[in-house]
Amino acid sequence: MNGCLNELQAMHLRRLLEAGLPLVARPYQQLAEQIGSSEAQVLAQIQHWQDDGLFRRVGLVLKHRALGFSANAMLVLDIPDADVDEVGRRLGQAAGVNLCYQRPRRLPQWPYNLFCMVHGREREQVCQVIEALLAANGLSEVPHQLLFSTRAYKQCGGRYAPPLAKEVANG
Repeated sequence: MNGCLNELQAMHLRRLLEAGLPLVARPYQQLAEQIGSSEAQVLAQIQHWQDDGLFRRVGLVLKHRALGFSANAMLVLDIPDADVDEVGRRLGQAAGVNLCYQRPRRLPQWPYNLFCMVHGREREQVCQVIEALLAANGLSEVPHQLLFSTRAYKQCGGRYAPPLAKEVANG
């Protein structure tokens, strides 16, 4: 792997990336400095991981409540299994839907298998978006619930890198 990092540097870079990019003009240069490497090596390592399928994209986590989006609702639907992929793709691409994913049902208490997150500034606005979304996709009669969040506990990206040796030692 020409130009990439050693194993320890790569693990440290993964941990830093999971914490988020620094908000500076050259974030990869700052990450390189933190792991004792060069910006070119960091970029080469990230490209290698992408080529290997370790990740497909780099995203960001917005603190939507801090931006005034406090009427946040999860639309849960009971979609026939044969249709869930196609319906999920349509809803996931719809304006106003921030997140759409399939989860297993937990019968008999929880019949829902498709989840769509909609953020808004006012509850009424979110309800209107959901009603329009259901109508436009012929889903108004499909069993569903709209669940508004009442509290935010934690919001961050995924964490997958193993802990650093000093974190394991400290415990």
